[in-house]
Amino acid sequence: MKKVLITGGTGYIGSHTAVEFIEAGYEVVIIDNLSNSKIEVLDGIQKITGIKPEFHNFDLSNVQKTADFFKNNTNFDVIIHFAAYKAVGESVQKPLMYYQNNINSLINVLLGMNNNQIENLIFSSSCTVYGQPDILPVTENSPIVPANSPYGNTKQIAEEIINDFVQSTSNFKSIALRYFNPIGAHKSALIGELPIGVPNNLIPFVTQTVAGLRKQLAVFGNDYNTPDGTAIRDYIHVVDLSKAHLVAAERLIDRKNKSDFETFNIGTGNGNSVMEIIKTFEQVTGKNINFKIAPRREGDIEQVWADTSFANAELGWKTELSLADALLSAWNWQKTLSD
Repeated sequence: MKKVLITGGTGYIGSHTAVEFIEAGYEVVIIDNLSNSKIEVLDGIQKITGIKPEFHNFDLSNVQKTADFFKNNTNFDVIIHFAAYKAVGESVQKPLMYYQNNINSLINVLLGMNNNQIENLIFSSSCTVYGQPDILPVTENSPIVPANSPYGNTKQIAEEIINDFVQSTSNFKSIALRYFNPIGAHKSALIGELPIGVPNNLIPFVTQTVAGLRKQLAVFGNDYNTPDGTAIRDYIHVVDLSKAHLVAAERLIDRKNKSDFETFNIGTGNGNSVMEIIKTFEQVTGKNINFKIAPRREGDIEQVWADTSFANAELGWKTELSLADALLSAWNWQKTLSD
């Protein structure tokens, strides 16, 4: 049985990815410090798959604890590194916290891999590495421009660190998946996006507002140079995103990678505005969203969406679920939380 380590595996994307790997026959081990997730997520994974993954609760930015873990756990076919802080706005307010956590945890994981001959890494990267692109849609060859936020910069720096490490060794291989905007939840409504405190992402704020947990949704800016004035993103169903990790892992394990460090855009190839999200959510759920227009949020870019043709062709992966599917699944998950 192949074995995968998923860091940040009780988080939003991590938990959905754990389900996909278990269902594909992998043994899954999770590390998470539960700073932005809950231990009960493991129960959701077990209810879906029938298997409760092995779980380790510690902070990967702790050098000694990470080293101790890898001394006792060496036989991974692949590691998927999600564990990171991820809120653009918060990173502008607390840049050192973001650099300390996101960069140190990656280095500690790479040290553990290097010291124990673990060869394959899937890195959770982001379309933020492109900043505000001059040309849309964004291809993998689009220039990496100065980041709009410390969060985005940690992803740029992380990719550089991985690339440098790849060049220094003969057997280490990595794929960075540059996510666009994951939304939605597993069809079972047993796992989903579970922000601690006030959500930083649009969809949980939408669902919490409709559920009565938040008074009003703030739409940050309606004066962007877009058709309706609100920001445009490429919203991808989290289950489609999770399946990309499985395909990428198999590519590394089967040595089908074309170079030792590859990058792929993981999105739908379509851009939707915040107002389009609101209207589509209202259509698929029959619920009205109480929203107000607020000033632009520092660190946000105007519009970005993916050219996914390279990922589609090279990985043999493409999205299967629609925006309506994603929004309805997010609402079903919220209703489960509210029950």
